Amino acid sequence: MKTWCSCILFCSFSLLAQQPYKSEVWMADKGDGTYKNPVLFADYSDPDVTRVGDDFYMTASSFNNAPGLPILHSKDMVNWELINYALPIQVSEAEFKTPQHGNGVWAPSIRYHNNEFYIYWGDPDHGIYMVKTKDPYGEWDEPVLVMEAKGAIDPCPLWDEDGKAYLVHAWAGSRAGVKSLLTVNKMNTEGTKVLDRGTHVFDGHDANPTVEGSKFYKRNGYYYIFAPAGGVPTGWQLAMRSKNIYGPYEAKKVLEQGSTNINGPHQGAWVTTPEGDSWFYHFRDMEAYGRVVYLEPMEWKNDWPVIGKDFDGNGIGEPVETYKKPEIKGKSDRTAPQESDEFDKDSIGLQWQWNANPEVVWKAKLRGSDHLRLFSIKTPEDAPNLWLQPNLLLQKFPASEFTATTKLSLFPEEATEGKRAGLIIFGEDYATLSLTHDKQGFLIRQTEALDAEGGKAETIIAEKRIDSNDIIFRVQVSAPDAICQFSYSSDGKKFTEIGKTFKAVPGKWVGAKIGLFSVSTQEAKRGGYADFDWFRITK
Repeated sequence: MKTWCSCILFCSFSLLAQQPYKSEVWMADKGDGTYKNPVLFADYSDPDVTRVGDDFYMTASSFNNAPGLPILHSKDMVNWELINYALPIQVSEAEFKTPQHGNGVWAPSIRYHNNEFYIYWGDPDHGIYMVKTKDPYGEWDEPVLVMEAKGAIDPCPLWDEDGKAYLVHAWAGSRAGVKSLLTVNKMNTEGTKVLDRGTHVFDGHDANPTVEGSKFYKRNGYYYIFAPAGGVPTGWQLAMRSKNIYGPYEAKKVLEQGSTNINGPHQGAWVTTPEGDSWFYHFRDMEAYGRVVYLEPMEWKNDWPVIGKDFDGNGIGEPVETYKKPEIKGKSDRTAPQESDEFDKDSIGLQWQWNANPEVVWKAKLRGSDHLRLFSIKTPEDAPNLWLQPNLLLQKFPASEFTATTKLSLFPEEATEGKRAGLIIFGEDYATLSLTHDKQGFLIRQTEALDAEGGKAETIIAEKRIDSNDIIFRVQVSAPDAICQFSYSSDGKKFTEIGKTFKAVPGKWVGAKIGLFSVSTQEAKRGGYADFDWFRITK
């Protein structure tokens, strides 16, 4: 029995594959044999992909959110479904009971070896961890600390033909004091422990600063390290090769923004189809929208990868906006990761993540119920805003433009003020639309907190008294700058705008998130809750 992972999340999040979900706001598959980028218009940062037979599996960074290490599945490399999480509870469990923004799960790698799935990731404060399983839809093993090291990040394993195992990784300058280095360590064959202090194999200080995000491969007798350099918003993709695992490595720039408007195309995964064709996944930083996922055609010339298309003729690939889908036998459904949630299942949707490791008393989702109940959890003492509120229930922005609507009822269980619940757009700045109460009755309140991370107080922008504890809230997000406008309705037909527009901004290494919350002041009596009937993402 795995004691580290209580049933909190396995009881809360469905681990079964869902029916194909048709998004109203972004479908990468155009339905005519082509696709448009990004294939995932959501913050699946630092993506890595592996193929097992006819199936493709992706994971991504999740930082402090729980559950972590999302697992996505695809049959055709374009249509993706969120099927599970490999890390139901962040480790260590106690440390992540409070939000640890920007910490936790940094750039992971996923590999299939010896009939098992392995995921390695770096926690910049503790070292390199690994989890594995035989069933990606099921429960994953307890995390193993493979390498204890301050600042070791972005790991990827390689099992060589002779059975020996190796690990390549980068370094976070914020913790290690040095960055722009790639290091190879020996591992035991089980992949559970490094066996040496490591050997530096690439130094990017001269021409490739901030080289990181390393991925390990072997092809035609060459060891390859794929790695981004140049920084997240403006960088490029490198490929390095050597006949010896410890180098020296030749390096070549193989993907850049070039003549396109797609900034910072790098850090991802080389994947082959069952038919032997090569493709490459990478992210693009889109500020409030996060690091969205692109798919590029790829081929090999003279044992070097050629990624994307060389539109400007300088010999370096550039990202494509649309392209023909990979030629893979079999039929796959047009689908996208889940966004809306009717709260009519026994568990909430996999798209939801908490702002910290959850407590079982934060919510109730009873079998047969048609709503989600979020209890009024007290804010931290002396907290000026919700930046460190652990019980925020959040999901990723799903497109550049979308509308989110929810219906809720507030039950404060006392006549005095102190309980509120509603919608939140969350980042280093955030805004809310909440239903709250005082001795006179119920109020709608729109607030914002600018520089929430820096401790600036949340301020009231507008409020409106209503005569009911039931309300429908809406926020409309507009491109290209993620401008948010809140509104409310009593009947779901006529909506009234409230407050002023709010520009969504990223969180700590993540895009802005949208979600639900139910909180209480420290002074209020215990008790109180909010019932959410549904949450819907539409155009």
